[in-house]
Amino acid sequence: MRNTYRVLLLLLLIAQFQFSFAQIKRTIIGNITDSKTGETLIGASVKLTIGSTAIAMTNSYGFYVISALEGVHDISVSFIGYKTITRQLSLSKDMRLNFVLEPGNQLDEVVISGVKSNDNVGSPQMGLQKINTSEINNLPMLLGERDVMKALQLLPGIKLAGEGNSGFYIRGGSTDQNLILLDEAPVYNASHLLGFFSTFNSDAIKDVTVYKGGMPAQYGGRLSSVLDIRMNDGNRKENTLEGGIGLISSRLKVEVPIVKDKGSFMISARRTYADAFFKLSANPSVNRNTLYFYDLNAKANYKIDDKNTLFLSGYFGRDKLNLVRLFGFDWGNATVTLRWNHLYSSRLFSNTSLIYSKYNYIIHNLIEDSNYEVNSFIRDFNLKQDFEYNISNQHKLKFGLNGIYHTIAPGTMTTTGASSVNPVTYEKRKGLELAGYVTDEWTASEKLKIVYGLRLSSFSLLGPGNFKTYNADGDITQARSYGSGEFVKNYINPEPRFSASYRLNRNSSIKTSYTRNTQNIHLMSNSTSTSPTDLYIMNSNNVKPEIADQVSMGYFRNFKEDQFEFSAEIYYKWMQNQIEYRNGTDLREKDNVEADLLYGDGRAYGIELFLKKRFGKFNGWIGYTFSRTERQFDALNAGRWFYAKQDRTHDISLAGIYKPGLRWTFSTVFVYNTGNAVTYPSGKYQVNGRTVFYYTDKNGYRTPAYHRLDVSATLEGKPGKRFQSSWTFGIYNLYNRQNAFAINFKDDPNDVTKTEVVRTTLFGIIPSATWNFKF
Repeated sequence: MRNTYRVLLLLLLIAQFQFSFAQIKRTIIGNITDSKTGETLIGASVKLTIGSTAIAMTNSYGFYVISALEGVHDISVSFIGYKTITRQLSLSKDMRLNFVLEPGNQLDEVVISGVKSNDNVGSPQMGLQKINTSEINNLPMLLGERDVMKALQLLPGIKLAGEGNSGFYIRGGSTDQNLILLDEAPVYNASHLLGFFSTFNSDAIKDVTVYKGGMPAQYGGRLSSVLDIRMNDGNRKENTLEGGIGLISSRLKVEVPIVKDKGSFMISARRTYADAFFKLSANPSVNRNTLYFYDLNAKANYKIDDKNTLFLSGYFGRDKLNLVRLFGFDWGNATVTLRWNHLYSSRLFSNTSLIYSKYNYIIHNLIEDSNYEVNSFIRDFNLKQDFEYNISNQHKLKFGLNGIYHTIAPGTMTTTGASSVNPVTYEKRKGLELAGYVTDEWTASEKLKIVYGLRLSSFSLLGPGNFKTYNADGDITQARSYGSGEFVKNYINPEPRFSASYRLNRNSSIKTSYTRNTQNIHLMSNSTSTSPTDLYIMNSNNVKPEIADQVSMGYFRNFKEDQFEFSAEIYYKWMQNQIEYRNGTDLREKDNVEADLLYGDGRAYGIELFLKKRFGKFNGWIGYTFSRTERQFDALNAGRWFYAKQDRTHDISLAGIYKPGLRWTFSTVFVYNTGNAVTYPSGKYQVNGRTVFYYTDKNGYRTPAYHRLDVSATLEGKPGKRFQSSWTFGIYNLYNRQNAFAINFKDDPNDVTKTEVVRTTLFGIIPSATWNFKF
């Protein structure tokens, strides 16, 4: 009997062995595109169901990979704003399946949204937000100008840098600690008209993703966040023309197929014309002024075959502002990206990118007796190689290399005629930034998902040039000259990344993450300058890489059949090698800027709450942030911790969109935040008839709280026609709040013992109207 059991057991094992080999896994690959334009869709969902469920998402190029056992499956393909495709599939071999989705009723989608309805709960990624650019025009904006950056600032944890400013602060970081990418190219100055508008023309943008924390290992180089913006590829189906005419600017976009369904070309342009109104004035001090900006986005793509696609994109923008006998500014960005997508096998996807990026500015000071001109630029040549290897539905491996060759010309200051300013020339600096990374997206179980990885970054300061080392007092302790290409200083930093989500049930989960980031390029802002002479500097003998470690944890829940989404995230970030100027530094007087730099620590912590309604005639969201951001320098504030200028205790944003019918859409936005931390004089005294203010605690005061209410209404043309148009009417700052742009102190002209406080405001109530068209 015992032998019989052994034989039966052996037969069962053999049968199980044979059965396991009989259950062969097959792989499906493909692209998901828009039926009307041929645009690839980023973040679309592919789901297979038979016994267990397999889910895949399209990557940044609309490509997906999914594996399953041989047999009959139900396959479902979905994307926000598009009709879901569901069909039955008999899987007996590896195959390629491309899907074309038809746009559905996008009016029920909220402007700011996750990739898919349950991503709020299921995704292991923390601090991730996406913007649905097709609906961004429903939000009321300053002068009716669509602005991705302004829409971002309505999210918790992302704070407006100031009135009329397109910069933003994320979780305690300064504006330069945000990595802004446009088709993978770094953009160093993302503002137009001194920050009133951003450089990104919404007509040319397909996808916007921002990482506030727990960023994947393929991103690096900044401490606080990544803003990854992808341009439209262009319509592969038919010629299209669209644009808009507003009060201060107009825009136009053209899309043309190169070869139908294989390649296309897109070009989008925008220009303001405030300077045209100046010419109408008979006053020479007005009609000789200049004020305008323009930007140009262009992109071409061509699908060589199912395994190879080429992309070429570029951005070119410029601002010019000149006030007669006062000052002038001229600055701009230029980026070019050449990409090659290649499919080595059904599991290995490759993207190779060659990237060029340059930002430069020229500042003219035209005031008599202090004429000067400042020229500065930063230029990058960048090579990236990224791979995605799908080991299985449980493991998706990403790895790659990145090299950036930086050149920074901090500036040359030249003078004309009799000037009280001394000419200054800063030496050019060159640096090589290298990085390698590997990360694994691991679906450990139906409840547990983990993303873990490591990024190893290095920075090398290169010659030629004269390099000095300074002590804590700013005195030179060593000086040495290096030849071209010689290594002056090297820094190597490991950057571990980890994030995980655990699903408590179908509708809720908890998530956690840890991230380390380093930054090798730094923007120095001198608040005492009368004109914006901000400088970019790189690591050196004195300047070390900035380092930030961030931990975060959150609770995420969907309810009422995913109609509502809620999230609560807490974070703590500690920062090393933070940089500040010494008190009283004036960059116009010296060429050794590093002698006036101080180094210290920082910390930031807070809680972010977000509630969003996704469906129905009325939808929108409420965001709230409570946070603290502090710095500590031995030589500032008597070595005590002080609030950073970007510290704001409370930040609230409310957005609502109401669509009662097919043609009208009404929306409103309300924002409130605590004023910035600032240093005001605590008293004053007289010296030889001059008033001298004295200061106590650094950033010990607050500007007045900022708040405003904006409203807008959009009237769509009659549907069903080839030519489409709409009118958007808006009111910015409906109740005319006089928010402070700057606050200055001066003597009372009638009594010097008294002080006047002067508040400068930029915008009161501003109406706008824009006509948009497309055919």
